[in-house]
Amino acid sequence: MISRELNYHAKRAPDNGNAVLGDGRTVAEVSAAVRSAKPRAHPCLRSLEDPFEPESGLVVLSGSLAPRGAIFKRSAAPRALWTHRGPAVVFDYHTAQKRAEDAELRASPDSVIVLRNAGPVGAPGMPETDFVPIPAVLRKANITELVCVTDGRMSGTEGGATALHVTPEAALGGPIGLVRDGDEILLDATTGRLDLLVEDRELARRAAEARPNASPARRGYERLYTDHVLQADEGCDFDFLVDHR
Repeated sequence: MISRELNYHAKRAPDNGNAVLGDGRTVAEVSAAVRSAKPRAHPCLRSLEDPFEPESGLVVLSGSLAPRGAIFKRSAAPRALWTHRGPAVVFDYHTAQKRAEDAELRASPDSVIVLRNAGPVGAPGMPETDFVPIPAVLRKANITELVCVTDGRMSGTEGGATALHVTPEAALGGPIGLVRDGDEILLDATTGRLDLLVEDRELARRAAEARPNASPARRGYERLYTDHVLQADEGCDFDFLVDHR
């Protein structure tokens, strides 16, 4: 790639070969060195026979908490948290920061943060979540790493043991919307499981009591969006733009 790029510029403008680069060499010198160099193993571009890691850094989770899936980035999470079971501490995306500062909030190092209503419909727009709301009571104890489960998304440069894109999202009645503080959650990134350890009968009772998640938008683009946007497992596209043939 480097050689082709240098040759392209050399052909387009021959005088470019005399241009001095940041390290003091000219373009022509670098181009000649690249062409004459022997092929060598690249530290990033690896063969299937010599992979950087034996398994993918990303894993798809599924289970009673994510019936249609979730994404977990193992390469960004401490291996000790690839498998974890703990009690939920539930946050709503819109009020998470305020609740995290509650000095009376019950949380422990084993807690699983559940950040919901951050999805395509609930937020709306599935905005980038740039923080995990670690409760102040834990931050004071120097706890900086917790398992998090969310129907939202994060930047690919973020780290942490976070299960993202939980589908269906809370705003559409997904199980993540039925989680309550203290419920046991099991995450296993080695087997691809994400389960809410609550009896089906209890979940059915909670679902029957749940209030409808109607969009406050009455018209315009926001109403069009919330009525027709698809879930994360379907690409967050508009349903009327998808070819169902």
